[in-house]
Formats: sequence, C-alpha cells, structure tokens
Amino acid sequence: MSEDKLSLAKRELTGKKVKSLREQGLIPSVIFGGKGEPILAQSEYVATEKVLLNAGYHSPIDLDIDGKKQMALVKTVHMDPVKRTILNVEFQAISADQVVEATTPIEIVNFEASDANKAHLTLLQVMEEIDVKAKPADLPESIIVDASGLKTVEDGITIADLKLPKGVELADKELDPELAVANVYDPAQEAAEREAEAEADKAAEEARAAEAEAAAAAPAEEKAE
Repeated sequence: MSEDKLSLAKRELTGKKVKSLREQGLIPSVIFGGKGEPILAQSEYVATEKVLLNAGYHSPIDLDIDGKKQMALVKTVHMDPVKRTILNVEFQAISADQVVEATTPIEIVNFEASDANKAHLTLLQVMEEIDVKAKPADLPESIIVDASGLKTVEDGITIADLKLPKGVELADKELDPELAVANVYDPAQEAAEREAEAEADKAAEEARAAEAEAAAAAPAEEKAE
C-alpha cells in the first residue's frame, strides 16, 4: 500500500475535446502498462496536483479507477508552458513484486557542519536526481548524502559516495562512479578570477583598437611625405 492515493474515473473524451474537462477542473490522464489496453481516465485537479507534488517520479501511487485498484508511478506530467498548470498525466501501472525504475532526488545534508563551510567555501550541487531500480515498497523518497566531511576545494561528492538503501540499485550500471554530484568551490577566488579575465579582455581590446588606429593613420602619413 502506498501513502499516496488518487481516485480517477474512466473517460470517453479524447483529442481536442479534453479541453472541456480542464474547464471543469479535471485533469485527463492515461495509465499504461497494465493488462490490456491503456486506460483513459480523469481526476479532480486539486487532488491530483497534491498527490503529484508529494509522490514526484519516485513514489508509488495507489490509483482507484472507478473502484478498481491499481498501483502506479508517474511517468510524465505535461504542463502548460505559460500558465504552468497541469495539462495531462501519464501513469505507469506496476505491481508490488515488480522491480521498477524511478527518478529519485539526491538530498545533500550537513554541509553547514563541514570545514569547507567554515572556510567560507560553497557547495554547488550539479546532479539533483538519479534513476534507481527497486520494488515499489523499497523505493526511497530521496538519496541522502552527508556532506559534513568536506574540507577543501579539492573535495566533492561523486556517484561513488551515494549510499543506496537495501534493495535499491542504480538503474544505469555503467554510470561513472567518479561522476560529480556536487563540487566545492571558493566564491571569492572565482570572483577574483572573473575580474582578472575581464581586465585582460579589456586590455586586449584596447590593444586591438590602438593597432587599428595606427594602421588607419599610416597611409595618411605616407601621403604627407
């Protein structure tokens, strides 16, 4: 059983006609992967949005489709690019004993307790989530990484530092263990380097302008002679 539950009703409307559903405060959806054909469904907007925000792409949802129970994962959420409202949802039907793939957030904690933070260094997370495989009951809400041991700009967090819970493995076995999840950097040093580069660019531009001016003046001086 999942903590997230959503009631849906089967729908008949398809194509451009689903616009009328949205006007009624309903979200059209499709459930793939079960026995038989994909199921066309609809659900109340506010309830659906709440469940999607809580479950994300990593937690199973118990769907109730006209009284029929079906566990599922969210595969795709289509959004209106302007209004940022949900247009439709695609669910993947799963079973409790099936190993499935899910996209799980990576949560970095305790950086404030690290020597790197005390030295006024900054942690930049470059990988926010990762795909994992597990049975639905074993899917974690997030992969937590302890950053309290970071000390210098030479340190960082890589794929190898991710501690996966029991029953969970990476979906991509070929993923480079040295691939960066987060890097430590010195913001003061980077600011100084950017300023130095800007000064160098300015000096180079002034030198090019002086050369162009000298080249333009040369013919006039030759004529005067």
